[in-house]
Amino acid sequence: MGGREENADGTTTLWRPVGPAELAYVREHGSWPPRLPDQPIFYPVLNRAYAERIAREWNVPHSGTGYVTRFRVETRFLRRYPTRRAGGEDVLELWVPAEELGELNGHIVGEIEVVARFGEGDK
Repeated sequence: MGGREENADGTTTLWRPVGPAELAYVREHGSWPPRLPDQPIFYPVLNRAYAERIAREWNVPHSGTGYVTRFRVETRFLRRYPTRRAGGEDVLELWVPAEELGELNGHIVGEIEVVARFGEGDK
């Protein structure tokens, strides 16, 4: 399925780089926050390396800290979203319309977990 990490349990692993504010929402609600009016698309990515690059290069300069989260979503549900290449060969993401984010949240299996942190003072 175009670079997707499908698991034996019928889920697909996705990654999302976030800043402190989005992470605070995730920790409080256990789901992704609604998009802002100027954010029509939710972009989970398909590999950790790409998520780490975004966390370091975008989240850290904009908010001082960047986190990489990992979460699993039912593969059957995700089939509606084609893999999008946003640059190089490993720059892969899904484009979930903002109005479908609540539905995606309902198909998350398990928890959204933090797997990496980058920020001032990190090397």
